[in-house]
Amino acid sequence: MSGAVHTGLAAPPRARRAVRDPLVLVLVGLCLAAALGLVLGRPAPYLVNAVGQLAAFAILAVSLDLVWGYLGILSLGHGLFFAIGGYVCAMHLLAHGTSVTGTLPDFVQFMGWKGLPSYWAGLEHAPYALFLALGLAGLVAFLFGLVAFRSRVNGVYFSIISQALVYVAMLLMYRNDTGLGGNNGMTGFPLLFGWPMGAPVVVTGLAVAALLALAAVLAGARWLVGSAVGRRMLACRDDETRLRTLGYSTTRLKLQVWCFSAMIAALAGILYVPQVGIINPRVLAPDLSIEIAVWVAIGGLGRLGGAVIGAILVNALKFWLSAAMPEAWPFILSGLVLLVVLVLPNGLLDLAGLRVRPTWARGTR
Repeated sequence: MSGAVHTGLAAPPRARRAVRDPLVLVLVGLCLAAALGLVLGRPAPYLVNAVGQLAAFAILAVSLDLVWGYLGILSLGHGLFFAIGGYVCAMHLLAHGTSVTGTLPDFVQFMGWKGLPSYWAGLEHAPYALFLALGLAGLVAFLFGLVAFRSRVNGVYFSIISQALVYVAMLLMYRNDTGLGGNNGMTGFPLLFGWPMGAPVVVTGLAVAALLALAAVLAGARWLVGSAVGRRMLACRDDETRLRTLGYSTTRLKLQVWCFSAMIAALAGILYVPQVGIINPRVLAPDLSIEIAVWVAIGGLGRLGGAVIGAILVNALKFWLSAAMPEAWPFILSGLVLLVVLVLPNGLLDLAGLRVRPTWARGTR
């Protein structure tokens, strides 16, 4: 019986190479080096801010790759968990600013309220806000995943339902009476830990925090997929019925990894919002959740390093095109997707092994 179990959980050689991908260690080292470079080199604030945003997006891509690349669950609603982290972070920044300056946020004054909503209580404290953001994302993921996984909703049906969930959340956030800024969202964050938000030390600190968080997430994810849990994840992805027949609870496995992924996505939102200075319901638009999947697919599905590379390259290109020719970006993104589907099915990491043969030689074998 032990031999059967071992056979059932053995990952194919290609999967084992992905699990032990040395690129992850290289990226961890680059994150640490970049963080040190930002502190010592003191580059221009706009460049520091861009690096921090890219690091947050890379964390978000890793969170999706864990459930899609290693567990076979394509979520088109990961923007919801990203938004949960972002909204709670924005609430903390505004609550902290109100407690220090005594000035209510603009949207509160617009609504004619005399103070912050009652459910904002305690959010001026950063540890509580962090716990609430991660805990709320985990709770929402648990409730949704429990229903979906126990009902054995898989494949495209899960993807559609997850996207419907994020769309419903977007419609809810457009309402002004939610106390979360409504259509205009929340902005005007005055302070971070008592420091003015636009101060160079704050801009650098946020970018360094994002890089260190990315390094920690990569290291933790690499450890996870290389453990016994990671082998069960690959087995569940490749043949869930067989794994269940061997006596493993695939529902529990998927639920645990799904919740862990959601909390990583919320962490990305926490790090992202202070760097852009605003959050509104657009972050819950379905196209963002689809873009996250595109980052992972372009970088290389089931390769943690590939997810990071895909997120950084696509968003760096988007940053540049947003200023140069914003109208061309949707077409370029569509072209990248077609390139991956037709030429590089395993993402940009396939370029290392791509061999282009002359047209005249293609019929000789």
